[in-house]
Amino acid sequence: MERSQDSAAQPKSQGRRVADSRAVEVASRVGLCARGVIYVLVGILAVRIGLGRDSGQEADRSGAVGTLGEQPFGRALLWALVVGLAAMALWRLAEAAFGQTVEGGDKWSRRLGSLGMAVFYTVICIGVVQTALVGGSAGARPGDETSKEYTARVLDWPGGRVIVGVFGVVLIVVGVVILVRSLMRKFEKDLRTDAMRPATRRVVAFLGVVGGAACGVVAAGAGLSVLLAAVRYDPSQAKGLDETLRSFAATPAGPALLIAAAVGLLLFGLYSFCEARWRKAAGHETPAEQPAGSAGSGTRPGAS
Repeated sequence: MERSQDSAAQPKSQGRRVADSRAVEVASRVGLCARGVIYVLVGILAVRIGLGRDSGQEADRSGAVGTLGEQPFGRALLWALVVGLAAMALWRLAEAAFGQTVEGGDKWSRRLGSLGMAVFYTVICIGVVQTALVGGSAGARPGDETSKEYTARVLDWPGGRVIVGVFGVVLIVVGVVILVRSLMRKFEKDLRTDAMRPATRRVVAFLGVVGGAACGVVAAGAGLSVLLAAVRYDPSQAKGLDETLRSFAATPAGPALLIAAAVGLLLFGLYSFCEARWRKAAGHETPAEQPAGSAGSGTRPGAS
C-alpha cells in the first residue's frame, strides 16, 4: 500500500523539481526582461504619438518589434527577443503544469492564468520569429489590423458572436483584476522585498502600482472594444493596443490621457526589469526557516 502511494506521489515530486529548477528560474527572469523591452518601447512610441510626433510606428507589440528591427544589428536583437519570449512562454507553461512557486501558486485560477499567458507569449514569439526571418521591420504586421481580421473570422463562426462577446468580457475582467491587484500592491508578494533597500522598495512599488494600473486600464479598454464588436456585429469595433491607446486622445482629457497611459506602460516595462531582478525563486520561499522576529522579512505573504 505504501509503495503504491509513493509511486503515485513520484510524478508530482518530479514535476515540482522541474518547476523549482534553476533552468525555469532563469527562463522566468529572461522572459521578464523581454516583456520589459516590449513595454518600454510601446510606451515610448505611445508618448511620441501623444506629443504629436507620430513616426508612423504603431504603439503596440508590432511597433516595438519594428523599432527593434530598424536598429543596427536589428535582426540579432529580434532573435534575442525571440529567445526571451520563448523563455517567458516556457516559464508560464511550467507554472500551469506544476503550479507557481509563490504563496497560493497551486490554485486553479493561477494555473489557468499561467496557461493563458503561455499561449499569449507563444503567439507573440511566433510573430517575432516571422519578422526576424523576413528581416528588419518588414514582417511586423499592425496589431489593429490583426485584431479586426481575427474578430471578423470568429464572428463568422456558428456562435461566433457569443465567443467574441465572452472573450471581450474576459479581457475586461482581467483588466479590472490587474488594476485592483496593482493598486493593492499584491505583486509585492512575489518579490523579495527583504533584499531591497527602503528607497529601492518604494521605487519598485511605484513602478508596480502605476505600471500595473495602466496595463489594467488598457486591457479593459481593449476588452470593451471587443465586446462592442460582438454586440454590434461589427469587427471594425475591435481595437488592438495601438488603436485603444489612440482612442484615449478622443476623450475629454485629450492627449493628456494618452500620454498618461503611455507613461504607465513604460513604467510597467521598467517594473518588469525589477521583477526579473527580485522575483522570488523556489529557494526563497522559505519564511519558516527565518529566525523569529528577523528584520525585513519581506517573504511573508502580504508584506508591504
